[in-house]
Amino acid sequence: MNKNLIVITGPTAIGKTSLGIKLAKQFGCEIISADSRQFYKEMSIGTAVPSIGELEQATHHFIQHKSIHDIYTVGEFEKEALEKINELFTRNNYVIMVGGSGLYIDAVTKGLDSFPEIDIEIRKKLQKEYSDKGIEHLQKQLQALDPIYYEKVDIHNTHRIMRALEVCISSGKPYSSFLTATKKTRPFNTIKIGITAEREIIYNRINQRVEIMIEDGLLEEVKSLYKYRSLNALNTVGYKEIFNYLDHTWDLDFAISEIKKNTRRFAKRQLTWFRKDTEITWFDFEADLDSVVLEIKKRSL
Repeated sequence: MNKNLIVITGPTAIGKTSLGIKLAKQFGCEIISADSRQFYKEMSIGTAVPSIGELEQATHHFIQHKSIHDIYTVGEFEKEALEKINELFTRNNYVIMVGGSGLYIDAVTKGLDSFPEIDIEIRKKLQKEYSDKGIEHLQKQLQALDPIYYEKVDIHNTHRIMRALEVCISSGKPYSSFLTATKKTRPFNTIKIGITAEREIIYNRINQRVEIMIEDGLLEEVKSLYKYRSLNALNTVGYKEIFNYLDHTWDLDFAISEIKKNTRRFAKRQLTWFRKDTEITWFDFEADLDSVVLEIKKRSL
């Protein structure tokens, strides 16, 4: 087993894309994206998809390969990503995975628990309930059906809430009863590298990124997607705040300030998730490339 998956992770706006490209050049390999917000081709600015110039520097996979109208689960990503990784390993001993979506990274590196098949009509019903009654209605359902998972989950993450409800309703059992946390064996070595910084630096980088998004045309991008606002893919930071502005609920300055605040909160949740993973070796965001490469080579097979 001399195949190595290099995982680059950390909070949003910390520089994961840049480091991933540098390492791809260093090892002559390709990149798998594990950023669930960047899967959708209709969303570019608000999800900080790598620029054309960045994509030209290294081959990326799982970037804008789906539509917001598609239903795409983490289980499907696990299957497709593993297939692509195995294909890439036939050409190189290294593959790089870059992203801040902890669940998607865990799906590939550790495996997911087995869940029952979901009735598509249940999914459609929940999506309509969310559209008609909002997130609080779904939160109350989950609290009643699975109080254990309700206490663990980020109750503001609509996707996670809906996924848990799908399983509860389809199976008649609590979602938490399917969580065994049994790590699966993978036919490759995983090397996890985390990038971080002082909280104030992370928050400043986030604020600057939001300003750049606004300058780059985030408002126009969200306007073009307004009629699809009920779709789950669009219930995400940077889009839902602008929807409130377009609804005349908020003024633009307040919407922008809320994007910054909610992105900072998202980064905090990311760090909480990743810091539980003892397999991650952490580097400061300004660490030199050589030190990261040295760590990777030291842990390679």
